[in-house]
Amino acid sequence: MNSPTPRTDEASLDQLIGTGPVRPWWRRPWPWLLTTVVVALVVGGWAWKSQATDPAVPRYVTTPLARGTLTVTVTANGTLEPTRSVAVGSELSGTVARVHADVNDTVRKGQLLVELDTAKLRDAVAAARADLTAAQARRRQSAATVADARTTLGRQEKIASLSDGQFPSRAELDTARTTLEKALADEAAAAATVEQVRAALSTAETNLSKAAIRSPIDGVVLARNVEPGYAVAASLQAVTLFSLAEDLRHLQLSVNVDEADVAQVRVGQPAQFTVAAQSGRSYPATITRVAFGSRITDNVVTYTTLMQVDNADLSLRPGMTATATIAANERRDAWLVPNSALRYTPASAAGGGAPSGADGGIVSRLMPRPPGAGAARSAGTQSRPGGEATLWVLRNGTPQELRVRKGLSDGRQTEVIGDALAEGLLVITGQAASRGR
Repeated sequence: MNSPTPRTDEASLDQLIGTGPVRPWWRRPWPWLLTTVVVALVVGGWAWKSQATDPAVPRYVTTPLARGTLTVTVTANGTLEPTRSVAVGSELSGTVARVHADVNDTVRKGQLLVELDTAKLRDAVAAARADLTAAQARRRQSAATVADARTTLGRQEKIASLSDGQFPSRAELDTARTTLEKALADEAAAAATVEQVRAALSTAETNLSKAAIRSPIDGVVLARNVEPGYAVAASLQAVTLFSLAEDLRHLQLSVNVDEADVAQVRVGQPAQFTVAAQSGRSYPATITRVAFGSRITDNVVTYTTLMQVDNADLSLRPGMTATATIAANERRDAWLVPNSALRYTPASAAGGGAPSGADGGIVSRLMPRPPGAGAARSAGTQSRPGGEATLWVLRNGTPQELRVRKGLSDGRQTEVIGDALAEGLLVITGQAASRGR
């Protein structure tokens, strides 16, 4: 009755110490798991190698050749200015008595703007008139002296003739003649003094009239730099009291054109410009002058170009900063291609194995290349403007070389000229790679 109990204890002991029966290897999980991993690695490696050795089938990016209008523009920045501006100043020193105009006032030519205190100027005129009166009196006195000397000389000469030269003496006659000459000289000096004093009087009267400062033009007051009681101190340069603009309905735009673009800018060309104060609005303009003299600003050589601007609605004001776009050249009904088409070269023509745009993977991209190898693919067909260039066109799925001449370019498109060009011709602009199966 007690025999089963020892067997159970023996089995438990064998299981605990590992002395029981051993399972075969195919019943164990680890060999099968290791086999599955090895097979997966082999299959994955074979698939990767098969895919890597598949030939790359090139895929070309094309655009149909078409005619269009190409406009080459020049952009320049500048400032709006009045067509004619005048700085009104004072030649005289003095104190401002009254001011008759203010900023934004419309003034007419000859209109009174400023009056200076005229007390000293009126005194100067009065003194000059008194000096003129005195000079004229001295001239009349000199004239009377001349008449007296002439009468005395005539009387003595008559006595000498009647006395047959015996009376008066020769010395007395010479003295009379000398007295007459001195009287004539004094008369001439007195006459000159009169003219001199008259000129001084005219100057004093002119200064008095200049104390009333008037507008030299019809226009608008842009700036006022004077107030009543202001002390004007005129020196070598006239003091500016007002700044006037002739007519704000007509302005001019002064822009600085870069030396690289000035050869394309000519008088009469149309332009458009914008200002920050009128967002979204474009104003027309016409070039009226291109300066021959240059200006250097921050080591950049520019040429001042003036444009005529119509400002009938007075929406523009002098001093506004403007950005102008000048229509330098235009081609109508021209063959146009993207600039990328002129830069493209097939991989086989550039001397590479992989097509442009697919360089064969990360490892090949990290490998060093011979000098100039990369540039041959991206810029192999670049040429100078106006020279020859190469287009690659797609015919029956095969790229073919086409020689053309380059014309104008606006940075995005270029005009091309050639006898073989035709509407709808597929021009290659790029190349990608798709994997074959």
